[in-house]
Amino acid sequence: MEHFTTEQWIDFVNRVIPPIKLEAMRKHLASGCERCEKKMARWQKVRNIAASEAKFQPPVETVRVAKAAFAATGMGKQEERRNTLVEVLFDSFLQPALTGARSTAMGPRQMLYRADSYQIDVQIEGQSQGHRLVVTGQLMDVSKPEMVSRGARVTLSDRRGNVTEMVTNQFGEFRGEIADSGDLELSVVGQSQQPITISLRHALGELPGEKA
Repeated sequence: MEHFTTEQWIDFVNRVIPPIKLEAMRKHLASGCERCEKKMARWQKVRNIAASEAKFQPPVETVRVAKAAFAATGMGKQEERRNTLVEVLFDSFLQPALTGARSTAMGPRQMLYRADSYQIDVQIEGQSQGHRLVVTGQLMDVSKPEMVSRGARVTLSDRRGNVTEMVTNQFGEFRGEIADSGDLELSVVGQSQQPITISLRHALGELPGEKA
């Protein structure tokens, strides 16, 4: 049975594939392929989380009070000199797993981050041969939902001097490969020109915070 790639399922849930391919993928799911069903379900969950997050609006009064308190402390100028805060919205490695499952080899890892006005989808997969990782993802500007983040520069570093430079395509997607040093970083330049840096330490191994 022919399976579809992760990139194709990302396009499927984002509804950016040709009608003929869309129909073929629907038939494939209907045939009962559990492998592709799981991939589609993961990325559908990521898309749903991103959509709900983008629609959230805090109460106006709460925003006013917070801005006043922030301005009074004089922290605004200090914050401008810091890197953009990165928030983890979803990490498949942090989801409940069966007893003993995490002691065995792990499959692809899906993550969703929020930083500045961006939602950053990331998937990490190990190659069948060698200690290399394939990193794919999508950059979305939630402040401008009608526009995709095409042409954005994304940098993947193993913190050992090896760097992979990527540029997002017309759908805001990027893909790159790099050696698994155990201490990767993904970097994007945000709208404020401040770097958005995401630590991918132990990308397919230990969970963040665990001892090596």
